[in-house]
Amino acid sequence: MENCVFCNIKDKEDEEIIWENKDFIAFLDKKPITPGHVLLVTKKHVRFLMDTWNELFIKIMKIAKYLNEPIKNAVKSKTVGIMLSGFEVEHVHIHLVPRNKPGEFQNPQEEASKEELNRIADKIRGEIERLIEERGPFPID
Repeated sequence: MENCVFCNIKDKEDEEIIWENKDFIAFLDKKPITPGHVLLVTKKHVRFLMDTWNELFIKIMKIAKYLNEPIKNAVKSKTVGIMLSGFEVEHVHIHLVPRNKPGEFQNPQEEASKEELNRIADKIRGEIERLIEERGPFPID
């Protein structure tokens, strides 16, 4: 779709990608709710998660579950919350937000520096690599 910000991600150098395959891409949100806030996005344009076919719905949830541990370990959070909205950008995406206390989803979002995003992305990618070494390939690929 020509006006979709996620469909128009052309210069992947601008994104702090932590993981991708042929169907999905996961990258750090530039305006994180908390440090380590990741957007998990479908590469194919589908407007809303509930409009997806079952296979895609199951895959995106499996990936979110798999990314939980690397994100949590990288930023030392208690848990990773999932937030679904869909109206800001009508393209299937899930917010994976590290959380340590109640109410963190309501925090105002400030743009993170490129250096901070690089630092956190490197940590998360390192945790993904560690997980793959321990448990084998990503279960979705």
